Amino acid sequence: MPQYKYHAVTLNGSQQSGRLEAATETQLSQLLFQRGLYLTSSRLMERSRRQRKIKLGRIADFCRQLAAMLSSGITLIRAIQIIEARDELAFTKKIYANLVEELRRGSTLSESMAKQGKAFPELLVNMMRAGENSGGIDTTALKMAETYDKQNRLNSKIRSAMIYPIILLVLIVLVIIVMFAFVVPTFGEMFPEESELPLPTVIMMSISNFLLNYWYVLAGGVVALAFILTTVFRRPKPKWFWHRLKLHSPVFGKLLRIIYTARFARTLSSLYTSGIPMIQALTIGRSTIGNTYIEGQFDTVLTELGNGRALSDALSNVEGFDTKLYATVAIGEESGRLEMMLDSVADQFDYESEIATQRLVSILEPVMIVIMAVVVLLVIISVLLPIFSMYSSLG
Repeated sequence: MPQYKYHAVTLNGSQQSGRLEAATETQLSQLLFQRGLYLTSSRLMERSRRQRKIKLGRIADFCRQLAAMLSSGITLIRAIQIIEARDELAFTKKIYANLVEELRRGSTLSESMAKQGKAFPELLVNMMRAGENSGGIDTTALKMAETYDKQNRLNSKIRSAMIYPIILLVLIVLVIIVMFAFVVPTFGEMFPEESELPLPTVIMMSISNFLLNYWYVLAGGVVALAFILTTVFRRPKPKWFWHRLKLHSPVFGKLLRIIYTARFARTLSSLYTSGIPMIQALTIGRSTIGNTYIEGQFDTVLTELGNGRALSDALSNVEGFDTKLYATVAIGEESGRLEMMLDSVADQFDYESEIATQRLVSILEPVMIVIMAVVVLLVIISVLLPIFSMYSSLG
């Protein structure tokens, strides 16, 4: 529900200000009147950019339960009340309670969902609006449950595949800390201060001393660097450059192209089959890709499509999608089965993204193990070199 910042006066003329949630300014005035306050001015507060979103798994469950209850004859308000009662998370329970409140005021489901900020995906809001126009909210909800199920399953598989490389990365960091904080200083005490040590040993000892004596500088530097990078890459131009760089990276580029293509194809298929015009479907679909470099190229696509150019030709100029998408769209346009071809190619790309993720992990695992072995080897060499030198001098 929108939040207003208000200024009001009491009966004795004293001023009061604060913030209050209300659907409209009229309702705000009524709520203040009940408290003995008279509204003088108000301003709608902007929603926080970091407002929480409902996770895909819960969105899929919400759509599935909604479809099942609506198809059974349960009213919309009662269905959402049941979903709210069954939910265990306080955040989503509040969102569902807000939906019920908005529906009772006469808002449609899509309008009620849109008023919850970023809690519901834009795609779902537009699909529900299309379902309301066609009179098939239950059918639309079931279709969106399947869509979000597939998307959530793919994301879960990618996260699961990356767990082992992350564990290896943590182990590498721990090994480096143990080596430089405990092993290297222990061996350093064996050598006299006036002895000349080999260059690799001097470097290792210097790194070890820095970590032991100035670890807080390193920690502060890492935090500051992370903060600077996060702040910089939130700006449009650096973010555009970074998203473009990711697509052209030698290791992750191909995987990201497949994931973006699958996401766009499934979104476009869902919108197009619901009767949403193609230009509007492309406008909504571009916002679900998750890459600003690709999204920025859709202005040209929409212009060309408005000038009568075929969808496959317009999309062929977008850099960042897999070339199979353009060929599939062309076949769908020629055969008149575009929605079916889009859904089919999305399934194919989901499978290919799983295979590509597994291949990526199979490459990362030995690389990270080799990195760990190289670090340990360098430390061992830096320790053994002065020992060999001492033995040689004694000989």
